[in-house]
Amino acid sequence: MNRFLLSCTFLLLCTLSFGQANKRVMRAYVDNKQFFAPSVGNYVEFNFQFVGSSLYYKGIEGGLVGDILVETSVRNEDSIVSAQAYRLSSPIMRDSIVEDFYDVQRYRLDPGEYQFNIKLTDLNSENDPMTAVMPLKVEELGDAISISDIGVAEIATQGDPNSVFYKSGYNIIPRLSSYYPQELNAMPVYMEVYNSELLGDSVFMMEQILINGMTGERLEEFTKVNKYKSSDVVPVFQKINLENIPSGTYVLSYSILNAGGVQLATQQYDFERTNEIQTDLLAEDVMLDPSFQESITDDSVLYFLESLIPISTNTEVRSIVETLKSKDIDQGRKHLQQFWQVTAALNPYEEWLAYKAQVKLVERLYGNNFQEGFETDRGRVYLQYGAPTNIVSRDVSPNEYPYEIWQYNKIGRFSNKRFIFYNPDLVNKAYRLLHSDMIGELKNDSWPQELSKRNTRLGGVDDPNAHVIDQWGQNAQDDFRQY
Repeated sequence: MNRFLLSCTFLLLCTLSFGQANKRVMRAYVDNKQFFAPSVGNYVEFNFQFVGSSLYYKGIEGGLVGDILVETSVRNEDSIVSAQAYRLSSPIMRDSIVEDFYDVQRYRLDPGEYQFNIKLTDLNSENDPMTAVMPLKVEELGDAISISDIGVAEIATQGDPNSVFYKSGYNIIPRLSSYYPQELNAMPVYMEVYNSELLGDSVFMMEQILINGMTGERLEEFTKVNKYKSSDVVPVFQKINLENIPSGTYVLSYSILNAGGVQLATQQYDFERTNEIQTDLLAEDVMLDPSFQESITDDSVLYFLESLIPISTNTEVRSIVETLKSKDIDQGRKHLQQFWQVTAALNPYEEWLAYKAQVKLVERLYGNNFQEGFETDRGRVYLQYGAPTNIVSRDVSPNEYPYEIWQYNKIGRFSNKRFIFYNPDLVNKAYRLLHSDMIGELKNDSWPQELSKRNTRLGGVDDPNAHVIDQWGQNAQDDFRQY
């Protein structure tokens, strides 16, 4: 299923802030989910979230209201397939407290490739309209056993059939971000199963699996199989308890199984979780292992303790920083040993020696006059994900800053992930991460423009790379696309 995401989702227009430093600029997010209805066919829902604080408001009796002109269209190669235009008013905002609000559009579309065009105008401001284009691929859901896209609810309540957010007895306000901070401990998910009666049985089985995105391992306590009554359309509403899921990236997967346990259709939802679960182990309680400690000289204890930051959770980082501030060598030794006893309980000493060798390697390769190797972006990525499968290095280019592209065949369960680093300062080895397609990493769709900024004027909002043209010595986009 097609999804086009920037930042948390597709952030329209990246704020148009240049030249308007003191102006409030509208911000909005949009994503799409694909469904099927027997009487309608394939259709796509476009969910909008408008950032309330980014709009201008007019006073009315009882409070403030914002007004947006929403214009959208779906195009194929030849023409406009369908279009909508309407005025959308925000809920009434009282006491100058403004909140985000939502909208949804539905387009009935045949399978194929399209472009979704968006134009948003804040009718209470003099700002220029915001425009964007989203590529869209519609897949056939009605000719076999299949599952719709997985939608996640920001709020799910008993439904009003007259609401645009109504689905199967619920009003589902969509959550457009796939990031779940520690404060959110529940994830309500909604999907639809189509054509299950083709199994020839009165019931079918759906398997739920939660996978650690980095290791590929299942979280067995979230694996379950439920039975549902077969029908042409079966709505499925589940609530995932996130309370005991630690920080990391995850894949929530649902599959339709036949009587023999064979998967007939699968749908997935990727998300990122921050949840620093505290442990009861304290560094003060660690009994020092002589062989472990002999591998670390006194003058390198704090260095190697700090080198753990690239592979640590946020809670671990805070603890490491506190120990570093104390400059207590004995405490640092205990902290180092405790980290590996928790991280690699079966063979902490061997894992520590392997990591120590990697730290020394990135120091030699990527350290510079003002950063240790593990503090650099390349060093951090190397320590966190391991050695890349392929590296393209361009130290000299007449039109681009020096850059490197790292490609990984596998990172956990993810395949073919890329990182591009560049050196805009042209000194030392201070390469910075410019863009990556790895979940949880920096995403920058205008990276070709940034890379050739010395010789390229800024593009527009619709296409930030409009002026990044192919010319002699400009190879980064070809290098990035080759994998």
